[in-house]
Amino acid sequence: MPELARHIESVPASGIRRVFDAAHGLPDVIMLAIGEPDADPAPHIAAAAARAWADGFTDYTPNGGIPEFREAVVAKLHSVNGITVDPDQVWSTVGATQALHQAQGLVLDPGDEILIPDPGYTTFAMAARMHSAVPVRYALRAEHGFLPQASDLEKLVTPRTRALLVNSPSNPLGVVFPEETLRELLEFAKRHDLWVISDEVYEYFAHGRPHISIASLDADDRVLSVFSLSKSYAMTGIRAGYLVTPPGLGDELRRVQEGSISCINAPAQYASIAALTGPQDAVAAAAEHYRENVAQATALLRERGIRHYEPEGAFYLWIDVSQAVGEGDVQEWAERFVIEKRVAVAPGSAFGPSGEGWIRVCAASPTEALLEGLRRLPARV
Repeated sequence: MPELARHIESVPASGIRRVFDAAHGLPDVIMLAIGEPDADPAPHIAAAAARAWADGFTDYTPNGGIPEFREAVVAKLHSVNGITVDPDQVWSTVGATQALHQAQGLVLDPGDEILIPDPGYTTFAMAARMHSAVPVRYALRAEHGFLPQASDLEKLVTPRTRALLVNSPSNPLGVVFPEETLRELLEFAKRHDLWVISDEVYEYFAHGRPHISIASLDADDRVLSVFSLSKSYAMTGIRAGYLVTPPGLGDELRRVQEGSISCINAPAQYASIAALTGPQDAVAAAAEHYRENVAQATALLRERGIRHYEPEGAFYLWIDVSQAVGEGDVQEWAERFVIEKRVAVAPGSAFGPSGEGWIRVCAASPTEALLEGLRRLPARV
């Protein structure tokens, strides 16, 4: 067999999936490792997708999406995010995962560097390696409220640095960046002439401070924004998201979309239109459910003396299990934990080296299952 491309070996495996696989086939596992909402899409969303199939809307669409989808996104960006764009700046994608991959592919050449958060979502590093680029991690530390520090970023910039990736509300931490931080990051990017890729998948789930889209503060056309319908509308398996670009990149995007996915499936786009333009009650109810879950979970963790971060957004808990892990590593501990205690959690090391000794727990779960899973964690002594 011929050899695979060298960059494939550099793509890191997902530590979350290793736990997920370890849980497969075990009875009565409480699944808290995957960011999966514990709800179905609202009925009007499912009906729109079913109607598209029944009416035969199953042909190719324009690369960026059907006009109604792009126009719905334009209206949403204006009213919710404070971003004014033309439809040609909106590109339908196979969830946020493809949008992140596409954004990095637009701005990174082989050997270029992109600054990514540590801890940060696994796909950030994986996508960079898939483009033969180099992910360089910048620390998010507890003593700074897990907010990025410009002084740390300055030390990491090299002549090969091309982009800065920002994630707020963040996965796995649940941190929501204040406007001051976002402006500092934009100023840093301007100083070094960097692109900014903004992951805003959890935009509707900010319960500490309001979510602000960094593109709404951008005066230099350097921000590419990544959004998803997966978490907000419980559409994870439908695989619908969108990438919002600065103006003037339409010709380039048409080429790269055609060369990668052509277009996302039409029924998913019709479901997305229904999600964006229809009733938002289910989103509000989900946000309240997750907020209440987080409140009950953090109260339980405090009662048990387990150190954790109090999230301001998203639907995750970042929990310190270093005392239980000891001299071992949290990946191995999490894989043992699912076998011994029947609770699947995401090892913090899956999100970067600074996550060693921590776990991420998904709070978008049935409340009692979440609380029972936390009761099975070793108490801090």
